[in-house]
Amino acid sequence: MSIHSEFREFLIEYKVIGLAVAFIMGVASTALIQSLVNDIIMPIVTFFIPGGEWKTATATIGPVVLKWGSFLGALVNFIILAFVVFMIAKLVLKEEKVAKK
Repeated sequence: MSIHSEFREFLIEYKVIGLAVAFIMGVASTALIQSLVNDIIMPIVTFFIPGGEWKTATATIGPVVLKWGSFLGALVNFIILAFVVFMIAKLVLKEEKVAKK
């Protein structure tokens, strides 16, 4: 068996091409969702945050500085990303749930 055929078999057996495509689409989706959060959702949230800059919003408790604005942005980003992945999985897979025994 030649190296070429072994390599091709490896790609097919482990579905490397499909994994690569999924990874690239995930990176592109992340960039799109980050833009949605940063450019559309967070400006609305900024209206409710005193001072206007949501990414730099902090709370100081003695010597501790909590960067809650940055965390809020990451949290909203995660929730939207998780929801989008859920919806895609639900639409694409359309598999019935396995009944518990």
